[in-house]
Amino acid sequence: MSKEEKLGRKDYERLLEPMEQDLVGMARWAQKTGARIVVLFEGRDTAGKGGAIKAVSGQLNPRQCRTVALAAPSDREKGEWYFQRYVDQLPARGEIVLFDRSWYNRAGVERVMGYATQAEVEAFLRQTPTFEKMLVDDGILLFKYWLTCDQDKQEERLHERLEDPLKRWKLSPVDVAAREKYADYTLAREAMLEVTHTAHAPWTLVDFNDQRRGRLTLIRDLLDRLPDTMVDAPELDLPPLEGEPKREKFGVLEPIRSFPLA
Repeated sequence: MSKEEKLGRKDYERLLEPMEQDLVGMARWAQKTGARIVVLFEGRDTAGKGGAIKAVSGQLNPRQCRTVALAAPSDREKGEWYFQRYVDQLPARGEIVLFDRSWYNRAGVERVMGYATQAEVEAFLRQTPTFEKMLVDDGILLFKYWLTCDQDKQEERLHERLEDPLKRWKLSPVDVAAREKYADYTLAREAMLEVTHTAHAPWTLVDFNDQRRGRLTLIRDLLDRLPDTMVDAPELDLPPLEGEPKREKFGVLEPIRSFPLA
């Protein structure tokens, strides 16, 4: 397939399946070695962060692999050290944490939409490389992904959310207000990259104009950057049951045959 062609669902699922097996192997390796893995998913509104996170975590044990998507800070959290509530979400030994947006909110939406002062943004940019160096030096495997999409593609997805009752919850007043600030978000991102794209915690930008192709690219990059994660699966067996299989006993609800119209 050429790069310009949109990847179809069947091709996507065929290409994803072996990667899912590798992701399960990654989780098994993390559990055995005690590795701590943190993956940040950042990017423009509608870029596809949620879908990418589901693609990574879909076959993993949710008790081991957690998705963190923090709401706006409470009044108390606004009075804490900025990184404090994110530190609370970091993984313990053997865990994987996927951040659906992260501490980089301060360099993006908070900066562009005026939720943070210039002094707060400058302090964030000064502190972040040191903060991430502390994480990496302590042994955390930190991966930072920025999902990109063009403005016309963003507009298409925003209208899709607006018109689909099942997706409208994804569309917030902030998203609507941010439509006119595409260029401002670009400038904010470039300023952020200049300071926080470091040797110990580099950024990886992934083209998500085609979301399926973007997910595959991101997952392949993540797997390729991990250490050798080959750990044999535990050998399990299911010996034959003794005696006749037991039957479940329960009462069956009557099906709903009609709904009242009033």
